[in-house]
Amino acid sequence: MGILNRFAMIFRAKANKALDRAEDPRETLDYSYQKQLEMLQKVRRGVADVATSRKRLELQMNQLQQQSAKLKDQAQKALSMGREDLAREALTRRSGVEQQVADLGTQHATLQGEEEKLTLAAQRLQSKVEAFRTKKETIKATYTAAEAQTRVGEAFSGISEEMGDVGLAIQRAEDKTAELQARSGAIDELLASGALDDVTGTGRDDISLELERMASGNDVESELAAMKAQLAGGSTEAPRQIEGQSAPNQAAPPAQPSAQPTQEQPQRQGEGS
Repeated sequence: MGILNRFAMIFRAKANKALDRAEDPRETLDYSYQKQLEMLQKVRRGVADVATSRKRLELQMNQLQQQSAKLKDQAQKALSMGREDLAREALTRRSGVEQQVADLGTQHATLQGEEEKLTLAAQRLQSKVEAFRTKKETIKATYTAAEAQTRVGEAFSGISEEMGDVGLAIQRAEDKTAELQARSGAIDELLASGALDDVTGTGRDDISLELERMASGNDVESELAAMKAQLAGGSTEAPRQIEGQSAPNQAAPPAQPSAQPTQEQPQRQGEGS
């Protein structure tokens, strides 16, 4: 039994804590105000019911009073006609009607007193409900402002769940960025120092790049000079002179006349034979 009691107490404590977290004071105040309005409506309905009963009694009393007056007139007529027995009967009935009027008057006074009490209670309850409504709205506004201020403070301080997740994400992004930057800088330094080889063949130091640019420039100038010489009709020695290679000065060999057959050659051949 002791263990069961402990389990029951733990369950109630956890349930109470969960309900406390789920409870919104503004909703609780609105619910209480709604209940008070319902109570005020019931009181007003009670006042209306009592007033209706009082009015019904008044109508019955008026009818009985009219009947009593009618019986009195009948008794007077019967007595004037010498019918004392009829007059006595009419007065007897009138006495019963008067007793009913008296009873209804007592009930009417009681209902009127209850009506006044309920009316006063309804007025007081309405005043309390209006005061509670004003207080409710004030408490709700204060609670909303405090809640907003708390959320803003938690956002600025970074202790809220949403801002905490955002802060962690930003921190992780910054750490990864710093790690990638450090790794990239280290690889550049190792490639520049020659400790690592560039497998793509694109990694060169500054001196190699400058020499390649100079050689490329000389090749372009040489090719450009050769094209100019060809266009000017000059010899192909111009590109060599531009490159710094001096050509030897040689005289052009004399042109040899082409051998043309004459008519004397067969004759000489004939003579030699």
